[in-house]
Amino acid sequence: MTTELTPSLSTARLERTYDAPAELVWELLTTAAGLEEWWVPDGFEIRVGELELRPGGRLRYTLTATAPDQVAFMRNTGNPVSAEFRKRFTEVASPTRLAYLSLIDFVPGHEPYEHLTTIDVESAGDRTNLVMTLDPLHDETWTRQHRAHRGDELDNLEAAIRRRTA
Repeated sequence: MTTELTPSLSTARLERTYDAPAELVWELLTTAAGLEEWWVPDGFEIRVGELELRPGGRLRYTLTATAPDQVAFMRNTGNPVSAEFRKRFTEVASPTRLAYLSLIDFVPGHEPYEHLTTIDVESAGDRTNLVMTLDPLHDETWTRQHRAHRGDELDNLEAAIRRRTA
C-alpha cells in the first residue's frame, strides 16, 4: 500500500494492486453481497439495507460489533453496538470509477458533515490497480485514524479476492 499525504493533509491516496480481474474488484465494491464480505473492521459485521448504484443513489448499511472485545469497547465508550451509516454516490462509471460522500454524523461536539471518497479501478490484464483518494476529516487525529481504517479495509478486500479466486 502506498499512502501520499500533502503537507496540509488535504488528500491521501491509498494504492493497491490485486491479483484479480477488474470485474471481480468492481463486483466486491458495488454489490450488497460483495460489501458484506469485506467492508468491515475485524470483529464487526455489516448488513446492507439499501444500495442504489447510480449518481445520487444511496448506500445505507448497519455496522454491528460481534466479537467480545469490540462489543465491550463499544459499550465502554458509550456507543451502541449497532449503528447505521449512509453514503451518497456522486460518480458511478462501471467498472472504472466510484465516488461517494459519507455522512459523518457520529463525532461528539461536531455538526454532521460529508466526506468524499473516490475509488479508481484500472484493469491490468489479470490484475487490477485500485487507487482510493480520501479527503480529510475535521481534524488530523480523526483523519489519520480514518486513513488507517481504510487501509485495513483494503486488506480485507484482498482477503475477499483470495477467497473468491482460490
